[in-house]
Amino acid sequence: MASLRNRSWEKKLLQGLFSTVGSLPLWFLYGLSDFIALFVGDIIGYRKSVIHTNLSSCLPDKDKKELREIEKGYYRFLCDYFVETLRLGCMGKEEIMHRMKFEGTDLVNEALSQGKNVTLYLGHYCNWEWLSSIPLHIREKVFMCQIYHPLENEASDAAFLKIRGRFGANSVKMADTLKVLRKYHQKGVPTMTGYIADQSPLFNAMRYFTNFLHHDTPVTTGPERLSRMFHATVFYCDIERPKRGEYICRFIKMTDDASTLPPFELTEKYFRMLETSILHKPDYWLWSHRRWKRTRQDFYDYFGEKEALKRLSNP
Repeated sequence: MASLRNRSWEKKLLQGLFSTVGSLPLWFLYGLSDFIALFVGDIIGYRKSVIHTNLSSCLPDKDKKELREIEKGYYRFLCDYFVETLRLGCMGKEEIMHRMKFEGTDLVNEALSQGKNVTLYLGHYCNWEWLSSIPLHIREKVFMCQIYHPLENEASDAAFLKIRGRFGANSVKMADTLKVLRKYHQKGVPTMTGYIADQSPLFNAMRYFTNFLHHDTPVTTGPERLSRMFHATVFYCDIERPKRGEYICRFIKMTDDASTLPPFELTEKYFRMLETSILHKPDYWLWSHRRWKRTRQDFYDYFGEKEALKRLSNP
């Protein structure tokens, strides 16, 4: 009982802190972000070896000076992402609609109005948290959700869930995705589901490898399998940051019905489009993540060659 009370106070304290910081004007928060970026990048060197290894191996055409500039830009953006996310928790509808713009919503609304399910593919690129304002731009009455992996710290997880749900988006745990989508499918309610699909899958979830940023990369195929199962119309979220504090998300249709595509074609399309986005402005991708910590050889060693080949041939 005491442990539960402690967690409750921890959640309230963290949410109060997030709310206090998030209520500050964005221009002030960007000033704070500049200071944090200097501290985190130049003094602490947060995950500097991981970032350096990722950048040099993924962008072999860049010289040392260019890589250093991208690294500095990444630290600035990472800190901007954090203060922008806190600010999201206190933004009004008018402000977020001014700062987070969407293009191509007519195509999304058209699919939903026809009773189709919609899949949105996005990556850890630009501020993916601000995309949770999508419900403000959807006309149809549908179930809108974003798939997420819970944070280990319950207080942090609760605080971020509150921010992400501010404008009507529902957060669904990765493990519950099929159950939730099936429930609304049985009710005849269209769903719009956002997947951040560039994460490194665990061995049991590996079904496919692709060449991504000059690496043989294990990728998650769950979003494709679910999109095929529910005949979803699929869009890629192409995000740009014209200037600090403003984003544009363009919905690019990948297919009208995922079930009509050959296995893995949707996954391939997504990674090719994401790669193009990253190469356009590398600063805005999550370079501090150990994306290639599991290799194909690790996969074969984990399952054995026969079982590994069986898994790769079964989407």
